[in-house]
Amino acid sequence: MSRICDLTGKGYMNGFNVSNSNVKTKRKFYPNLKLKRFYIPEEDKWITLKVSTSALKTITKNGITACINKFVKKGSI
Repeated sequence: MSRICDLTGKGYMNGFNVSNSNVKTKRKFYPNLKLKRFYIPEEDKWITLKVSTSALKTITKNGITACINKFVKKGSI
């Protein structure tokens, strides 16, 4: 199961662990993803999406249908 947001396409970032002696080793920073069910009243059905918490805030603010339409137009989905 990939760690990518279904709406925004947000994925991991690369970085380094830095020790006390300043030795750097590669690591990954993963997005904060949650599995969430949304109800779409226009289609009268439930969908399950894996979304980042920042996308969840946008959905709460604008609504699920507006966010889906926005991200489809943008090309993320």
